[in-house]
Amino acid sequence: MFMVRKVTKSITGFTLVEVMIVVAIISILATIAYPSYVDHVIRSNRAEALIELTRVANLQEQFFVDNNRYTDDLNELGLGGVAYETQSANYSIASVIANNATQFTLTATAQHRQTQDTGCTAITLTHTGQKDPLQASCWER
Repeated sequence: MFMVRKVTKSITGFTLVEVMIVVAIISILATIAYPSYVDHVIRSNRAEALIELTRVANLQEQFFVDNNRYTDDLNELGLGGVAYETQSANYSIASVIANNATQFTLTATAQHRQTQDTGCTAITLTHTGQKDPLQASCWER
């Protein structure tokens, strides 16, 4: 008597269809998640500009108390130069003086990747703490 042996193959791995389904799911998730991530990074970087504008305004007020005038040379505030670049270099802050150096307007101008922050590429703050009403969304947290 002959013995007939059944040969069974054990299938291991993934089929092409299964791999394509996983790639499609990952693509859909990435398409949804990446723009949200980029938006979050831009808003986070904007917070640095708001903090630095407030800090420079405080330095201006301290300078005014000591010298009875504001300055447009941020070097006099210990920041270096006419324009001050934030630590991450996403914004450049400049000061404009008016009315015999008794008023100032600080402007944080977006640079590099931060220029994608539409509507908030130039954020201003005055000596009275006034923010541009058109930029209200830029100051929201």
